[in-house]
Amino acid sequence: MTQIGLPFDWPAHEDQSDFIVTPANEAAVRHLDRWGGWPVRAGLLVGPRKSGRSLLARIFAARSGGTILDDAENKPEADLFHAWNLAQETRVPLLLVASQAPPAWSIKLPDLRSRLAATPTVTIEAPDAALIEALLDKMLAKRGLVLPPEVGSYISSRLERSYLTLLLVADALDAASLSQKRGLTIPLAREALVARGLID
Repeated sequence: MTQIGLPFDWPAHEDQSDFIVTPANEAAVRHLDRWGGWPVRAGLLVGPRKSGRSLLARIFAARSGGTILDDAENKPEADLFHAWNLAQETRVPLLLVASQAPPAWSIKLPDLRSRLAATPTVTIEAPDAALIEALLDKMLAKRGLVLPPEVGSYISSRLERSYLTLLLVADALDAASLSQKRGLTIPLAREALVARGLID
């Protein structure tokens, strides 16, 4: 399993160690690191639920001094419009965080639509195998479980590539290990995940 270390001199942050960089999110991390070169003082970070998008936004804000609008697609359009304009006036970067890019937002204000069209967008992709294993390892470690490398590889090669699914997998493995009073093995993982319909 290969992980990419954070390549930036970000300040210490209480949650920074929880964000793992792999090819699934590396482009987003690099884009936020280069906020000084954005064509406008606003950016849009798109990613699935539980993908770490809010955590990455908080790290960005701590580093840049910028402002975050999370769940941006559900904010009033007037609020987004004024926040975007304020970022340009003050030169303080604004990061909008959303599940989908603006074409899916059904924006009614033409001026907001044009501003968002000029805003660079970057996406956190579905987790790759390296990220699945690393996130699952962290989730299980918090529950006092060790994920052997062979079990991680077995799961990552069979699992739906979804951040929400990873939470279900961690729950299933934790429950199985507790009920059987033994550590994680491939047979235990197979039985637990098949029983919950998480793998075939």
